[in-house]
Amino acid sequence: MVRSPVALAGVAAWHDFVAGDRDAVALRAMLSDDAIFHSPVVHTPQEGKDKVFAYLFSAAHVLGNADFRYDRELVDGNQAMLEFSTSIDGIHINGVDIIRFNDAGLIEDFKVMVRPMKGMNKLWELMAAMLEGQKG
Repeated sequence: MVRSPVALAGVAAWHDFVAGDRDAVALRAMLSDDAIFHSPVVHTPQEGKDKVFAYLFSAAHVLGNADFRYDRELVDGNQAMLEFSTSIDGIHINGVDIIRFNDAGLIEDFKVMVRPMKGMNKLWELMAAMLEGQKG
């Protein structure tokens, strides 16, 4: 396994964003213009910096409570896999973020997988409300 300095720096920036105040400017600066987001509940990839920003910003706020933590991390080349866990409304949620960075260190692809189904349904409910709030 080759741990690319680009991916390591990208993962560090992501951890800073999640652990910090979830600054919108910092998140936007991490994304490539042609970034793609793969949601666990939306069947089509969400393409473009603005859409990816909306999903990641919402997810960071919905999932990022006091229980949120990253449990495992694998970095290989320009890719990273981060396993997380949290609880929302008494529902334990376990998930994986799979991130690919471009050669400039920007996020170009971000995939989230979540389990169990009850947790995914709760996440969908809260994310839908947050994304709708961003439109207004």
